[in-house]
Amino acid sequence: MVGLATVFGAGGGTSSYEEIEQTDCILLWGSNAREAHPIFFHHLIKGIRNGAKMYAVDPRRTSSAKWADMWLGLEVGSDIVLANAIGREIIAAGLANREFIERATEGFAAYQSHVESYTLAYAEMITKIPAEAIREVAHAYAKAPTAQILWTLGITEHATGSDNVFSLCNLSLLTGHVGRWGSGLVPLRGQNNVQGGGDMGSLPNKLPGFADITDVEARARFEEVWGAPVPPEPGKHLTLMFEAMDQGELEAVWVIGENPADSEADVSHARKLLSALDTLIVSDIVMTRTVELADVVFPAAAGWAETDGTVTSSERRVQRVRKALNPPGEAVDDIEILVRMAKAMGHDWSNMDNEAWWDELRSLSPLHGGMSYDRLESSGGLQWPCPDEDHPGTTFLHARLWVDPVEGPRAPFTCVDWVAPADALDDDFPLRLTTGRALDSFNTGVQSGSINPPIRYGDTLDVSQLDADRFDVSDGERVLVSSRRGSIEMDVRIVGDMSPGLAFTTFHFPEKVDINLLTIDAWDPKSGTAEFKATAINVTKLAEV
Repeated sequence: MVGLATVFGAGGGTSSYEEIEQTDCILLWGSNAREAHPIFFHHLIKGIRNGAKMYAVDPRRTSSAKWADMWLGLEVGSDIVLANAIGREIIAAGLANREFIERATEGFAAYQSHVESYTLAYAEMITKIPAEAIREVAHAYAKAPTAQILWTLGITEHATGSDNVFSLCNLSLLTGHVGRWGSGLVPLRGQNNVQGGGDMGSLPNKLPGFADITDVEARARFEEVWGAPVPPEPGKHLTLMFEAMDQGELEAVWVIGENPADSEADVSHARKLLSALDTLIVSDIVMTRTVELADVVFPAAAGWAETDGTVTSSERRVQRVRKALNPPGEAVDDIEILVRMAKAMGHDWSNMDNEAWWDELRSLSPLHGGMSYDRLESSGGLQWPCPDEDHPGTTFLHARLWVDPVEGPRAPFTCVDWVAPADALDDDFPLRLTTGRALDSFNTGVQSGSINPPIRYGDTLDVSQLDADRFDVSDGERVLVSSRRGSIEMDVRIVGDMSPGLAFTTFHFPEKVDINLLTIDAWDPKSGTAEFKATAINVTKLAEV
């Protein structure tokens, strides 16, 4: 959310799902949406069948990339080189939307100078994508009447994740592919309601509705309603919390619906830190490794079936969630857990039901002001911003950039440079491991691991035939996979269209393949996201260990 919020002032995808069905050009960048976001991918397929041209940018030729007109199999972590080279080519070919740039943006001259060194030849050398392929993508994107760039964790789970997003935003500003129907920037969120979580203020520097916590007037509005002071300094994101645990500054942690004991990078270190806390409280609906470490466990209700509330999708659409079942045993709604904790600490919030909490949020967040429960029920969902009850919701963001003169601040170009992945390849660790998702599984597997569908995969180390020959291993062979942080045993799977030098696995099966024992905890200083996508590994035959 950092990149979009910095450039455009709102940390949400700019377009609606319907627009992907009608756009002319699609850049699917760092996303295997067919498996990670299958419902959205059905909308995308409609766009392809309606004539859209799609370019897939991904180190792997994924099941999504096989739908593309062209697959650009870049080297892991070279996204900024590719984006800057595309930008340079658009400018050099005279395809930049100068009228839009002059009216709606700032910083173009600096950006033009900055990308001058990112020639097609240089980009080919770093990304391993042929220069002519890069040229074709640049021209197709710039010339298309409408175009969208879509991405997921393949862009953001890098130490340069926010800069990666900035580099994509630059392309939309360069061509005017933002702020109008069919053109936009679409981050597909990693889990259900990730967008909603950010909207509600679960970011260390934001209040609900993306109000900045350092804004005195914004804090005053919340303080008046809440009857308590709001700390003026940003808090810590997840990575900084773990650093604070390591330094003894953070002694008590409450984990709500998260499994960091399996999902964190360099997870062996994370488990040690969680185990050493004075107090670890966990609220969850299932048994996880984090629950097993907890001092106190609060059994929670399943948000999708056992509670009343709202959920927000990647297109900023807020929809109602309705209680269908009573939660089992002693499990209760997350809000009820928080209310009981507040009461134990001397504050009585028990006179508020879930709709009342939502109405309080609406009174404080202009993005949600017009979204009453009644309107959400009758409409099937509304897209923010929706400031009042006469407003229909907003299908796409930033139309203001097309008003002359532009309404509000201009959108800035951001000069970003390529930095190689932190976990460098060398003779000891010559293979690049990247991770991702599989269609039938979810996150760390605690919700999907109990089933065994026939399409299941993801607990193997996928490599090319060339790399299997290089390491003298065969399909199905069990091997030792090592990084600079640890080693695990895995079975090899030889995949015909895997790029040489690249290995892949999922993170869905930590009980069988504890893959985050290998990943590096280098992280993006702007967002706090760890570099899960670029680990240097070696593969050794077990007989040689």
